[in-house]
Amino acid sequence: MVFGLFGKKNGNAAIVARQYQLLTASARQPRLYAELGVPDTVMGRFEMISAVLILYFRRTRQSGRAGQEIAQEIVDAFFQDVDHSIRELGVGDLSVPKRMKRLAGMFYGRLESYSAALDAGDAEALRAALARNLYPQAGAEAPDMGGLAHYMMEAEARLAATAEAEVETGSLTLISGTNEE
Repeated sequence: MVFGLFGKKNGNAAIVARQYQLLTASARQPRLYAELGVPDTVMGRFEMISAVLILYFRRTRQSGRAGQEIAQEIVDAFFQDVDHSIRELGVGDLSVPKRMKRLAGMFYGRLESYSAALDAGDAEALRAALARNLYPQAGAEAPDMGGLAHYMMEAEARLAATAEAEVETGSLTLISGTNEE
């Protein structure tokens, strides 16, 4: 562990920590759960932080190398956080890798489906993907995720207009669950 202190990634540690905190705070905005239909459960919170990270990850794909490296470190931090949370929930050490593999597959599957809808500007496809992921057992009875789809499309537009310096310094604050923007 001591050797990690001198590695290249350590220079980004403060930026990654700050940006990860802002992103997780964005995913925990009460409005997302109270008004936009995200279930306030462990999996609902996983789904929302995944959605926020996907929006951030999509923004940083346009960034220079520094922004892309920070984004990858944030995704790594997310999975370390998920691993820690799984262990805190009492999942045995032998089961953690299998669960992590399943959750990583879920994350990257969402990245693919949300990105396809966002790239096409297709709010209906995004709404359907969100309903399918947030309420997998509900089928046609899932709550309408149109408000959340609209929120994500607006957040992506705000992120696209964000200065590169905000991405590279970890001060990106445009993803919010409030109406204050």
